[in-house]
Amino acid sequence: MLIFLFCLLFLCVPLILFGSKTAEKATPALPPDAVKETMYQTLEAYLPETAVDYCTDLWRLYGFTLKIKGDRKTKLGDFRVNRTTGEVTITVNGSLNKQAFLVTYLHEVAHLLAWRQHRGSIKPHGPEWQLHFQLLMAPLLTAEVFSPVVLLPLKKYMQRPSASTASCPALWIALRSLDTPVLDSSGRGLLLLAQVPDGATFRFCQTEYLKVEKKRTRALCQNLSNGRRYLISTAAQVERVA
Repeated sequence: MLIFLFCLLFLCVPLILFGSKTAEKATPALPPDAVKETMYQTLEAYLPETAVDYCTDLWRLYGFTLKIKGDRKTKLGDFRVNRTTGEVTITVNGSLNKQAFLVTYLHEVAHLLAWRQHRGSIKPHGPEWQLHFQLLMAPLLTAEVFSPVVLLPLKKYMQRPSASTASCPALWIALRSLDTPVLDSSGRGLLLLAQVPDGATFRFCQTEYLKVEKKRTRALCQNLSNGRRYLISTAAQVERVA
């Protein structure tokens, strides 16, 4: 892991050595050991045990502010830079299970590294971000960190990572399978649409549908109220209908 951290640091060295005064100001001082211990304890509650040291070291090395947020429906995490002070803030939803939290955490740190190297001259999820994400994830792609059900689709996803893990149904379904079961209005566990057999009825967004057939990452479903057919992601959470 130290080799990978060195490689990541090397990618940022040109900016640190040759950047403008503004760039230098945007690099916060490393926090003291006491603060590191506090961060370790915080991350310990949200990450797989074998990834806590690595993620704490990333936080210490790059000096960003980490905020744990509630369950946000529109995002799993984000990365922001205060254009005046240069302070970097990364947020991650604390409602995520530990393996999903880890993937999101590294996703956002990759944004930080891409920004430090290229500033605003690149696309948010372009090849520069993809490279940093791959480098960050590489030492963790092992069975010691990720469960077997997640590791295989994660390795495939990391070959060309996209803007959201939810856009990769195989990975998203694998990650969601580790969640604590969420109950529907009848007290039964919610399902992923991928788990609903063809020909079965389910409820999604307060509307009942018939699952007609699966089409790659989405399913063709018929709205039972108006008879129209729609494509719905197989990673969507749905309610059982008796």
